[in-house]
Amino acid sequence: MQNNIVKSYLPRHLNKLRWLVLASIFAMLVLLPFLHLYQTYVAAHAYDLLFPHEKMIYDSMEWLTSPFVSDAEHELDAIKGTTWSGNLFGLQVSDPLAVLSQISASISVYWPFLLTALIPLVVTLVLGRVFCGWICPATFIYELNDTLAGWLRRAGVPLGDREFDKRTKYLVLAAGLLLSMLLGSIMTAAIYPPAIIGRELYYAIAQGGFGVGAVFFILTILFDLLVARRGFCRYVCPGGALYSLLGRYRLLRIQRVVSACNDCKKCNVTCEFGLDPLHDGFGQECNNCTACIAVCPTDALEFKLALKDGPYQGPGHLGHDYRREQQIKSES
Repeated sequence: MQNNIVKSYLPRHLNKLRWLVLASIFAMLVLLPFLHLYQTYVAAHAYDLLFPHEKMIYDSMEWLTSPFVSDAEHELDAIKGTTWSGNLFGLQVSDPLAVLSQISASISVYWPFLLTALIPLVVTLVLGRVFCGWICPATFIYELNDTLAGWLRRAGVPLGDREFDKRTKYLVLAAGLLLSMLLGSIMTAAIYPPAIIGRELYYAIAQGGFGVGAVFFILTILFDLLVARRGFCRYVCPGGALYSLLGRYRLLRIQRVVSACNDCKKCNVTCEFGLDPLHDGFGQECNNCTACIAVCPTDALEFKLALKDGPYQGPGHLGHDYRREQQIKSES
């Protein structure tokens, strides 16, 4: 019995862990530009010449990092970059879209850079589209935006909920790579929210202003709010397109336990990507965010290792439709 309690308790609370991970990554992206400024101040050896707000940054970062590093000028290089591409204690990791875009722009393969995408590729093939659901800093903001949309709807504010062809994002990905090839510049980074957020946070903190990317990102938020729920991720994002293609072959999948399902539809309502867990409709768009698992009142959704999604299993055995079917069978 204890094993059953643990088995049902842990998956239900994975969504809280996911939010903690998302918040931590976003906080790290905010912290990194401050660490870069602190390194610059330390290297300049001119504390007395700093402006008051610069001294505040220096003192704060010194207090934060002194327990971990003794030579801030060099040792803080252990953590650099963003979710687009970065260095984590000597481990070079890059978004597969960054590598694919670089190959397209240069029309050549730089093998050391290609290898930096190996870990994300393997993780995606095993765990699925988890970058989108668990790591992407834009997801943190988009889900807060979706929560705001829910409040506005309850207040009677009309919001957009249109649906488009999900294949559109694959055209965006192809067009971005083609333009990168023709122009010799990485064009996908201009419309890829994780890259935009990392860039704009650096501009705002280290250089005192935002770039045009901030305007584009605000437009994606308004698109999600006024036109289509999570519309940018579902229909436009080039990274979402690439991870969806890779996620099609994932090993870890959410599947419905039909014997425990009561057909309440809460899983479908909570899914921001418009998937259909109630009818076993997950597919390659699923990012294993566990929101459907968290909201299920009967623990009818769980992770399983499988090479592909199973077919529709019929109505849930705890629901009215199944009971009606069984009653008709017993009477006939």
